[in-house]
Amino acid sequence: MMRPIDMHIIERGIKIADSKMFEEDKIWSHYSNDKVDVGEELAMVIRTIFKAFPLRKAISALSIGSSNEPQFRLLQSSFRDGLYLLDVEKEALDIVQERIHRQHIKHVKTIPCDYSKIFFNPEKTALLLKTKLEGKKMNLITLHHSLYYCQKSNWNALFENLYRHILAPNGAIHTVLMAAESNECHTTTWLYNHFVGKYFGHRNDQELRKFKKELQANPLFSKAQILMRWHRVHFFVNDFEKFMSAIWMILLYPEVHQYSLKQREEITEFIYKKFWKVKRPLVQLQDHLVIYRGIGFKGLI
Repeated sequence: MMRPIDMHIIERGIKIADSKMFEEDKIWSHYSNDKVDVGEELAMVIRTIFKAFPLRKAISALSIGSSNEPQFRLLQSSFRDGLYLLDVEKEALDIVQERIHRQHIKHVKTIPCDYSKIFFNPEKTALLLKTKLEGKKMNLITLHHSLYYCQKSNWNALFENLYRHILAPNGAIHTVLMAAESNECHTTTWLYNHFVGKYFGHRNDQELRKFKKELQANPLFSKAQILMRWHRVHFFVNDFEKFMSAIWMILLYPEVHQYSLKQREEITEFIYKKFWKVKRPLVQLQDHLVIYRGIGFKGLI
């Protein structure tokens, strides 16, 4: 039987499930090395793109679904011909808008939009290029943890439309995603598959490693470099509410999966016992996929 103090902690862990996604991501970013990992890979992609152009050539980028993340600073300073931040989270875009105004940034624009309503359709994709991207094709497109909100069955349409209509003749698409398979019970992948499988009969099929092979078999990408690598990311914070905040983000509550109160209680108690009480870090196996287009040398990853 749990002691009263433990039950109070559990209740706090359940309550934090109602926090906003961008708030959960901020905690994950602060107490994990995820954004460091993403930033390091992103820097190598940018370095590759820069090598393909004259030194003074200004280039542009589109960030899909990661507008308020730390890599904003790297993108803002690198893509002086235009940085476009497309996001469905109004709160995240509001933070960026405040910064744009406060710091007098002229070349960054926000696009409030659900990318799944645009990029699965070639006509809507072409219209967004004309109306929101000022007709400019992008030298970089980032999908940093954005594919969780796109069913695997739509990935081919998404990438084909981005490649055909949005990506410049010389550029790259950089995608980051949690690995889909892991037998390690202290990983985000195992937690997702365990609880989502148990409650909803669903298993993660968002597998970048398999998708790489699909892209390589697609004639559209026959001249592209398609590269991949993976890293281990660690997360821990000595505050149970904050720890659980990141867990709810990983389990995609409530945007994707609607767990009942009883299910949220079971998840929270599991995390308390198996992770936070014994001070065990949560590990994320992280896949990076880069598609280079029009780069005449081996790109970095």
